[in-house]
Amino acid sequence: MSQVLEELLSLLSLERLEEGLFRGQSQDLGFGHVFGGQVMGQALSAAKQTIQTNRRVHSLHSYFLRAGDENLPIIYDVEIIRDGGSFSARRVKAIQKGHPIFYMTCSFQAPEIGFEHQDQMPNVALPETLLNQQALALQLKDKLPQSVFDNLMSESPLEMRLVDPMNDMTSGIKPAKRYVWLRANGKMQGDPCMQDYLLAYASDFNFLVTALQPHGKSFLTPGMKMATIDHAMWFHRPFDLSDWVLYSVDSPNACGGRGLVKGQFFNQQGELLASATQEGLLRMKLKSPE
Repeated sequence: MSQVLEELLSLLSLERLEEGLFRGQSQDLGFGHVFGGQVMGQALSAAKQTIQTNRRVHSLHSYFLRAGDENLPIIYDVEIIRDGGSFSARRVKAIQKGHPIFYMTCSFQAPEIGFEHQDQMPNVALPETLLNQQALALQLKDKLPQSVFDNLMSESPLEMRLVDPMNDMTSGIKPAKRYVWLRANGKMQGDPCMQDYLLAYASDFNFLVTALQPHGKSFLTPGMKMATIDHAMWFHRPFDLSDWVLYSVDSPNACGGRGLVKGQFFNQQGELLASATQEGLLRMKLKSPE
């Protein structure tokens, strides 16, 4: 396991302060605020620590209320809503500077056998045929801001390979679809629930930007402002992020300054592992008249 992956998993583990009260440290990814995936992963970790059975998360629904300060820790306050015969429900409030910055409601279920069907996995290029992020950064160095180039060249806890990396680097209208292969930078071991926290973390990458593609814009477009409003996930089948997972994303709608995106995670055997949806703010800051 790489050191950066160990550091991320440690970040997702949390410190127990009191019954139902936990503290997580923050990570600076260069966004100017706490990365939303970090807050989701930590909130899920806090909720699971209040459940003493083998139940695993099957769904989460969250709202982002304020931008988090990446220089400060986050306090997670977990409310036990119900522990039933098969399901456990929790509500988590993330707090900084005395104010809630995030709310999550999540549900956990004991393993159960039932009916099965799923969507078919898209037919896309395999990860071994695609450029890794360092090779991609070197190829596109002249088109990237220095901060983005430096970020791509640094070691990451998640390796991500875009099927069509030109979506972000070139102008022009493109379909609202994006495919990304991802895996942990090392062998995942230990607590199997850590897989869930890490997938929640990963689900916020390469997501909302898909809603910009039909408009010929990207996160690199000057004046573009983007922020997550809400995010939901459903966990369907067990998975191992030590192996490649395909994140298939599409955006069915954008209007009113908001964009909607949907995502599905598949393993290389074509099994649907998890689904996600997100709505976020999409605004272009107009230049002031001379």
